[in-house]
Amino acid sequence: MRVPSLFDLSGKRVLVTGAASGLGLAMSEAMLEAGAQVLMSDLNLDLLQAHAQRLKTSHPDLSCVGLDVGDAAAVDRVVDDMAAEGPIDCVFANAGISAGRGFIVSAGQLENIDLAAWDRVLQVNLQGVMSTLRAAARHMKPRKSGRIIVTSSIAGLRSESLSGYAYIASKAAVNNLVRQAAVELAPHNVLVNAIAPGPFATELNGGRLRLPESVERMRTHIPMGRMADPQEIKGLALLLASPASSYMTGAVIPIDGGASAR
Repeated sequence: MRVPSLFDLSGKRVLVTGAASGLGLAMSEAMLEAGAQVLMSDLNLDLLQAHAQRLKTSHPDLSCVGLDVGDAAAVDRVVDDMAAEGPIDCVFANAGISAGRGFIVSAGQLENIDLAAWDRVLQVNLQGVMSTLRAAARHMKPRKSGRIIVTSSIAGLRSESLSGYAYIASKAAVNNLVRQAAVELAPHNVLVNAIAPGPFATELNGGRLRLPESVERMRTHIPMGRMADPQEIKGLALLLASPASSYMTGAVIPIDGGASAR
């Protein structure tokens, strides 16, 4: 296979959850730019439709749908409806929410954990991924073809004082969920991998990572000396969705400016 073909997604059908902003939006753009037909989904339907309208001018095959991944029945409906119109080649289980700040502030310390907030984070970040994996596998296994790419975090690979307990717990669980699913689905030629981002300038944590003090703190903790722009997720997302990663499954790949190497 020639190199340009390795990254060509022409005619492929892709679902992206959490696509209204940040990494999910960048992933959707990458898939569109590589020739895929993309269904963007998000709980924030107004913001999603605004981006979809902008992207549709150059990518008419784009469509969008409102989706709360914490609702397993809703995930099933979206995936089943998409599969009814044609094969699903790739699913990005990207949707996720923050658990608030870590134990560097009193509200994030163990004795002050809000269990209702804990439950909601796990419902979206863990159950939402599980529901997406389950729905995708139901259609990909019989076809013996497919890619599932989960957004994890380097906070799931180690302790992280800046991240809330529910967030690090959900992302650590997701990493092993990816490995387990990869082993089950490998004989069916369905590849499952995770992207583990470090600090990206997104709206996660209520946009706090964009604040000057956050930027400065990250600058001193990241070997590359800066936070990442969401556009920098595109290369890894494309690799995992494309024929170029045909022998990769069960991987949890950091993209963090060297932070996890310390």
